[in-house]
Amino acid sequence: MSTLSAASYVCLLVWCLQTVGVGAELTPPRYVSLITLNTNYTLSWDWPQSPAESHAVTFTTQYVAKYKLNLKKKALTWSTACEETSRRSCDLTSLKLHYLGVYVLRVRANANGSHSDWVMKEFCPDKDAALGPPSKVHLAHAGGDLDVNISDPLSSTDSSMKELISMLYYNILYWENSADPQIQSVSKSANLVTLPNLKSWTLYCVKVQSRYDFYNKSSSFTSPLCMQTEGVSPWWQIFLFFLGSLILCFLVILLSLYSSFWCYKTIKKTFFPSIQLPSLLKKDLDHDSDIPYLLPRDAESELLCAKVTVCARSTILEIHNPIPETLLVSPSDLAPDSSRHNRQDSSSSGDSGVYSTGSNMQQSNSSHSCKGDMDLQGSHFNLKEVKMQEIVLESKSPFMIADKAIVDLCV
Repeated sequence: MSTLSAASYVCLLVWCLQTVGVGAELTPPRYVSLITLNTNYTLSWDWPQSPAESHAVTFTTQYVAKYKLNLKKKALTWSTACEETSRRSCDLTSLKLHYLGVYVLRVRANANGSHSDWVMKEFCPDKDAALGPPSKVHLAHAGGDLDVNISDPLSSTDSSMKELISMLYYNILYWENSADPQIQSVSKSANLVTLPNLKSWTLYCVKVQSRYDFYNKSSSFTSPLCMQTEGVSPWWQIFLFFLGSLILCFLVILLSLYSSFWCYKTIKKTFFPSIQLPSLLKKDLDHDSDIPYLLPRDAESELLCAKVTVCARSTILEIHNPIPETLLVSPSDLAPDSSRHNRQDSSSSGDSGVYSTGSNMQQSNSSHSCKGDMDLQGSHFNLKEVKMQEIVLESKSPFMIADKAIVDLCV
């Protein structure tokens, strides 16, 4: 009995120790999954926490290439992606995992020096990573059709996903924007696709998705883009464009002419004003004023008018008959010039004396007659002397014709 009791006591003690050890183990993470897009990878999980352990629990994530699992355990080395982090996820993008490789990922919980079991997950980016839509879609007119310009999806390093997936292509859906649209599709691997069978002057909408048929992967569609197609312009529209162009050209020319005329008038009014200065200012700006002129003006000459008699030189006929003594003028009554001329007549020959005497008398008479009408030099003339000379001259040359002209001379 004593031996049986001792054995039972030992078995009970071992059972209690096992129960306490099992109860002390940490719960491993659960719902381990991957969130991927192109070459962006994130491992996420959930963990049922208790209020006492929530503040002290951390997680460790490791990875290794799958082919290394077949090696000996001593040669197997796991790489740590996230160590002792409190977050429920681990970003694997920075690890630059090969897109065509196969990897094994594992994660466990840590608390107070104890660890939970590892939870493993196999991951192949080429097979498991989600494919993203085109990075950009642009529509353009192509005559009566539409061109769809597609930009490739981008990896985490901003490179085209076609470098990793050679069989990548695009599925394009387009439809007429109406109450009852009929959706049409076209699949192309090219980045520039022209949509066929479109109506002129009709609004169409387009959306695009990326596809990879080897693993039956497809992305989400891009947001719809809409654009109206073009076509042959109607005659009334062409006429309106032409008329509008004519009106625009006419307005431009009219505006140019008006601007030129306005500039001309402004310059003329500025530099050549038509408004005359008041008389008071003109008096102050007279040439006798001490005020200097801004602009030189033309010299104004004083107009002095006087009556002048112009005597033309007449042809004198030679007369050989002697002059009657009763008509002779005494030397005391004649001017010095007349006496000098008479003396010259007496000393000269008959023919030339008559001519010279008549000529000198005529010149003297003309000179005195002209000076008698206007006193330009301010000298005094004897009217009686002039009358006597005219009588003598008329008696000596009765056939002489004298032309006289009286003009107004203005100096």
